Amino acid sequence: PQSPIPMSKLQLLSDPFLQLPTETSVRVVWFTEFVGTRHLVEYGHKLEKTAIASTTELSHLREDQDSTTGNIYQQLTKRPVYRHEAEVQGLNSSERLPYRVISSDLDGNRISSKIFTLAAKPKPGTPLKILLTSDHQLKPMTTANLQKVVETVGLPEAIFFAGDLVNNPDRASEWFDDRQGNAFFPSLQGRAEYKLESEEVDVIYRGAELIQHTPMYTAIGNHEVMGRFSTETSLEDQLDDAYPRAAAAQLYGKPLDLVPFEWLKNNSFNTDSYEEIFSLPESSSGGKKYYAVSFGDVRLVVLFITLIWREPDPESDEKGRYYESEKYLSDPATWGYGQHIFEPIVKGSKQYSWLEKEVNSPEFQQAKYKVVMFHHPPHTLGHEAIPPYTDPIPKIERNPDNSIKSVRYEYPQEADYLIRDLVPLLESAGTQLVLYGHSHLWNRFLSPTETNFLETSNVGNSYGAYLGENKRFVPEGLNYPATGNPNGLEPIVPNIAPLLNEDGQPLPYIASNEITVFSILDTEKGTVSSYYFNTNSPHSDVVKFDELKL
Repeated sequence: PQSPIPMSKLQLLSDPFLQLPTETSVRVVWFTEFVGTRHLVEYGHKLEKTAIASTTELSHLREDQDSTTGNIYQQLTKRPVYRHEAEVQGLNSSERLPYRVISSDLDGNRISSKIFTLAAKPKPGTPLKILLTSDHQLKPMTTANLQKVVETVGLPEAIFFAGDLVNNPDRASEWFDDRQGNAFFPSLQGRAEYKLESEEVDVIYRGAELIQHTPMYTAIGNHEVMGRFSTETSLEDQLDDAYPRAAAAQLYGKPLDLVPFEWLKNNSFNTDSYEEIFSLPESSSGGKKYYAVSFGDVRLVVLFITLIWREPDPESDEKGRYYESEKYLSDPATWGYGQHIFEPIVKGSKQYSWLEKEVNSPEFQQAKYKVVMFHHPPHTLGHEAIPPYTDPIPKIERNPDNSIKSVRYEYPQEADYLIRDLVPLLESAGTQLVLYGHSHLWNRFLSPTETNFLETSNVGNSYGAYLGENKRFVPEGLNYPATGNPNGLEPIVPNIAPLLNEDGQPLPYIASNEITVFSILDTEKGTVSSYYFNTNSPHSDVVKFDELKL
């Protein structure tokens, strides 16, 4: 057979990564910028077995003037990216096998990855370490964070990722080759090259070789959702231009269930790039958007709980959280419609009804560890604790001539779907851990029913924690809490090595642009351990600062 040629002459766009393991198989996925003629996985003790890959072109990946790649884009430009997926079969959970991928281009040139390892899904009773993470978004500390995970606890057996993988899901370079050196796949594959400045010495962090060996389960965050599709406006504008589907149906002129789905997606919002990139478990009603899976002793339930981010300041001329900007008032087709929710979780919705069945299923009830993961925080000290997680109610004020004078949005506290509907269901079902992100900080809470709530997304820029003198921005006339967790539970002070405030008092959170945090679920010990690393002191130790027992 023809030998693979060196990577310097022909490039894979990513290393392979593992998806969707079963008791006897696992999917291997990788990407190229050429369609090629043959793509395969060689695996086995002597790489003697072969699995042929299927190839699809990702439909929405583009670059624009804001992309930082080796090329300069003068306008919105489609970027050809080809996804290759092969199913490796005949595995058993007690054996880890070598593998590599090989891609051939149209000229017959062949390129091989390095050799990695794969395995089937672990059986119940297998001791596992699982990385809990979220909100990477090409943030400065992400590569250091991932590098320290492997240096501290070794290679985890899985990754649970609570959303916001990148900033813009349709920008190809954010996934593969952003010139800053910390794109999504390179950071999780140990191929990043990001210089982080510190007080002592600048260090280049490469992330870690994780997902070549370790399957990852992901949830949708607000940064996985693109708004109205366009071939002209910038990718950033499209990200911000999500539009409620009910409002889009009104523009189409038919009831929501009679609007063609492709038209509806293109004129409201979509998660197409996310769904095309990842192979995930699927639910009957939600597909990849929300699902449940068993992995060792864990039953993991992943929900689609996120909303569009809107500017909170009423004085801004951007689409607002609480008000429509004056420049949009005359044309409802340009309104932002406040912080509208992408997928309903209100009691009676499709997702809620599916979840009711799931948490009452034998798979969930009999699992040793019941974990639920989604993006938006139910309990947090972060800025995104307000307004309540509910559908915005528009209040329209008109001029004497019936023209619109103002539009403001109300979010009734008593209608918070997470606190009113979701959390009681999870607590009554015996959920031990609820994992989420979004606010870019570490804090945790414990309910009277012994349900742990953990936000462990401080791997990049933090937007602060709101206690004491640090107050959230609350528009005049609204009574949302400026400090603390609005939803009742008090934050837990880390029980091993909390950080201290200026008065020497322990802090119940970490919200820093210099200290990065990761958490590990250990199924053998039944613990979730949280660690921090001070990137300002690159030679310092990683510190275990908190451990909770499930």
